Amino acid sequence: MKILLDLSQKAFSLGADPLQLRASCLRDYYQKSIRNKRDDLGVIIRNKARLVVQGFYQQEGIYYEEVFAPVARLEAIRIFLAYASYMNFTVYQMDVKTAFLYGKVKEEIYVCQPPGFEDSQYPDHVYKLDKALYGLHQAPRAWYATLTDHLLANGYTRGAIDQTLFVRKDKDDLILVQINVDDIIFGSTSSA
Repeated sequence: MKILLDLSQKAFSLGADPLQLRASCLRDYYQKSIRNKRDDLGVIIRNKARLVVQGFYQQEGIYYEEVFAPVARLEAIRIFLAYASYMNFTVYQMDVKTAFLYGKVKEEIYVCQPPGFEDSQYPDHVYKLDKALYGLHQAPRAWYATLTDHLLANGYTRGAIDQTLFVRKDKDDLILVQINVDDIIFGSTSSA
């Protein structure tokens, strides 16, 4: 969580509370399944924590408009894998760490300073979110929009039927990318 607060992703900025708005509160959220990362011998190598905005305070039409983000259907993933097998190319899988922190928030959202991490010089200031945080209703949509913009800007075309499939043709090579929230599978006819 310290990494997040060091603003490595520039997820938020500290400032005065405009119009004394009631900011949503942040809380530390520790989930036992992700609390301790262990090695093969069962030794704890890292403690994990996640900063989560209490999104249940958000009201539709005030804090967000759209929340829908497409998710790859199981059938689409199966077709992707069948096509990859037919075309004889290697498929890779990746998980984007802290994916939602990359999504840009369009709305103005202010949150309180998390307990235990208050700025001693400005205890009454709040954070203005520039990027999505876990718990926001619009976080999945913001991440999807950011990733989509990046892929489209780099020459990929989005599938007409499947909005989670992206294709790029480069000379005789074909690159396929299938996204499912923060999980991505991709492959190419090129071995390079």
